[in-house]
Formats: sequence, structure tokens, C-alpha cells
Amino acid sequence: QVQLVESGGGLVQGGDSLRLSCAASGLTFSLYAMGWFRQTPGKEREFVAAISRSGGITYYRDSVKGRFTISRDNAKNKVFLQVNSLKLEDTAVYYCAATLPRGGANVYIRGSDYNTWGQGTQVTVSS
Repeated sequence: QVQLVESGGGLVQGGDSLRLSCAASGLTFSLYAMGWFRQTPGKEREFVAAISRSGGITYYRDSVKGRFTISRDNAKNKVFLQVNSLKLEDTAVYYCAATLPRGGANVYIRGSDYNTWGQGTQVTVSS
């Protein structure tokens, strides 16, 4: 059974940092490209960051560039999202997702490209 479990969310103040983790099981983790998405009530889920199978290629949405860092540890079957300088607008449920690469792409930014999702971890930024 393929499973992704996020952790590390919480209530923080603006400017603080968090490290989100996503533990994968039931799959050969190193074969999967991974991504982080987020969603707030009443809004569509949005792409945050993606990482290739080896971790050598990463991609971010513009609003988090320079503040968020995605990384992975294939030996531990985990992907991470370091979130720094948090802003009120970063408040959301954060989800990790996995997909097997196809074609020539190394990273994926559309939610529809992913077929396995975690349950999410809440990040709340207060002023």
C-alpha cells in the first residue's frame, strides 16, 4: 500500500521557519518525482515546489523562491520542504505528492500529474 505522510506543520509567527517532512512507504521512492502543494479553504490547490528523482532538479512557484527549499533523502524515503521567512499568505494545508516520471520531464507542477497524495499538514502563520 503506497502511503505518504506529512508532518512538521504548526502555528508560527510571521518570519518564522518550519521544516515539513513527507515520509513515503509502499513504493520505490527513488523512482518517483515528488512535489509539494498547498490549499486554503475556498481556493484551488496550488503548486509550491517540485524535485526530480535524484534531487538534482528543483522548481518553485515564484512567490516562494528564495524562502522555500525542497530536498529529499532517498535512503530514508523522505522529501522535505524547508519554509523560511513565513508570511501570512503561506497559511495553508501543505500536501506532498508523488509521481512516476514519463516522457522527458524531471519535475511536475500540475496536480493532475501526480497520482499519490498525502493527507496534508496545516501551516498557520500569525501576525
